[in-house]
Amino acid sequence: MRIAELKTRLVQPLTLLLAVLAFPVLAGTQVAGTRVESARIWPAPDHTRLVFDTAGQVEHNIFSLSGPSRLVIDLKNTRLKADFSGLDLSGSPIRRIRSAPRNGNDLRVVLDLEADIKPRSFQLEPNQQYGHRLVVDLIDESGSRLEKAARPTVTQDSAGKRDVIVVIDAGHGGEDPGAIGPKGTREKDVVLKMANTLAALINERPGYTAKLTRTGDYYIGLRNRTLLARKYNADLFVSVHADAFRTPQPKGASVFALSQRGATSETARWLANSENRSDLIGGAGGLSLDGRDDTLAGVLLDLSMTASINASLGVGSSVLGKLGGVAELHKPGVEQASFVVLKSPDIPSILVEAGFISNPREEKNLSTDWYRNRLAGAIMKGIDDYFQKTPPPGTLLAWQKQNRQGANSVSHYRIRRGDTLSGVARKTQTTVSELMQFNDLRDDRVMVGQTIRIPAS
Repeated sequence: MRIAELKTRLVQPLTLLLAVLAFPVLAGTQVAGTRVESARIWPAPDHTRLVFDTAGQVEHNIFSLSGPSRLVIDLKNTRLKADFSGLDLSGSPIRRIRSAPRNGNDLRVVLDLEADIKPRSFQLEPNQQYGHRLVVDLIDESGSRLEKAARPTVTQDSAGKRDVIVVIDAGHGGEDPGAIGPKGTREKDVVLKMANTLAALINERPGYTAKLTRTGDYYIGLRNRTLLARKYNADLFVSVHADAFRTPQPKGASVFALSQRGATSETARWLANSENRSDLIGGAGGLSLDGRDDTLAGVLLDLSMTASINASLGVGSSVLGKLGGVAELHKPGVEQASFVVLKSPDIPSILVEAGFISNPREEKNLSTDWYRNRLAGAIMKGIDDYFQKTPPPGTLLAWQKQNRQGANSVSHYRIRRGDTLSGVARKTQTTVSELMQFNDLRDDRVMVGQTIRIPAS
């Protein structure tokens, strides 16, 4: 009995010790550290964003394979709860998504691609709408899709009657919902609908062409928004947003232009980046910093930035005045701030806050077509009023303004032997380009006996 009792006392602790030592190994093979709970995809012209909703932070690694093109995403200590088969892959470079457990605890996700892409990944902290997320961007380095999307359709002829190009930027988008109202209204949805309405109004007006930075629910980087405006040769950039505050009381629409502090920092950034030297300053005007020394480049850039801010304040004031006729204003004048989307040194840029989506009444208004249409109509009137007074050279609006002025005080000159258009321009204190534009001349050749109109001085 004593021997049996001794064996029992020795075996029981030993069995317990072995169980304790074995438990972490057994647990590790059965329970993963986090989960992929769902996934979303946001195709954009220059990239596609794939988002994994995870139960917490996840350690991951990504790498590309060729022949055929694939992107491999390894997630450590993770198990899959989501179903990728329901994702709509149309408009993206992804042909198929496969997944399988790896090394017991890990998860491998493989994207079968149409062509090689440049991957980029990062994690996002929880916000009002989503929890932890792993973001994988598939970037089209060739730029073919972006170039196709950014190809301008400018009405232009040899007489200098091109359209005024207005680029409209709907803020946020895709994984970035922007501000969210008390009833769940998302800023990204409101401003996209409003931007589409504004673009339609602009395109209906002779002498104007509107372009959108985004046409769907996807995100575009802030710098890429101004890059698109430059690709379109924009005369004006309008970014549309809906403001928010931590309390529901603030209300009213606002218009912002770039601050001097923001202009100073942007000038320094441009001068420090050698790649910017080949970019054009002045939109369609065509002044390049390439080959200029730092002092001259700084002076040219400062002059361009100052002119851009002044024009922004001018058009912003016009827009704010019209907005005041259809909505309550948050401030009586154009405000200035260092928003990144306003930092184009060669394109007048304004940011319109359509109202406070955090205010219950304004959230309700911004959710309706009739109110958004009123706001878009007011913005269009403000833009048109400004450009009717100060049209860009070479546009249809400039030609129309010149003809309106000339109709009241126009003289005529009959071409004589030996006359040249440049000689007539000197005699009448005008310029060859003005005479050509005023008389619809395709070149500077004139004929004896021809009568040309002379615009007012």
